[in-house]
Amino acid sequence: MTRNVLFLCSQNRLRSPTAEQVFADWPGIETASAGLLADADVPVSPELLQWADLIFVMERAHRNRLSSRYRQWLNGKRVICLDIPDDYDFMDPVLVELLKRRVTPYLR
Repeated sequence: MTRNVLFLCSQNRLRSPTAEQVFADWPGIETASAGLLADADVPVSPELLQWADLIFVMERAHRNRLSSRYRQWLNGKRVICLDIPDDYDFMDPVLVELLKRRVTPYLR
């Protein structure tokens, strides 16, 4: 059974696309990423939220924004906050390592 995993950050330019790429080749996992701001490269949508089995956000503020704006599409889905600040470039090796350490326990 495939699990659909959605990664969210603010603008979908650095953290969530990195996470999407890092976990894209995991067996049994489909990944996507989006941003919570209006100017995000890929803005989050109700369709993406309905598609996702598991949702990861990078910061508490993302979880708050997600639950206040998109509550009706979350339907009790698990939203996990990774507590990763916006301090990294796309595919930064430190960010990749942090993501692997924090996300992997939830994918087993």
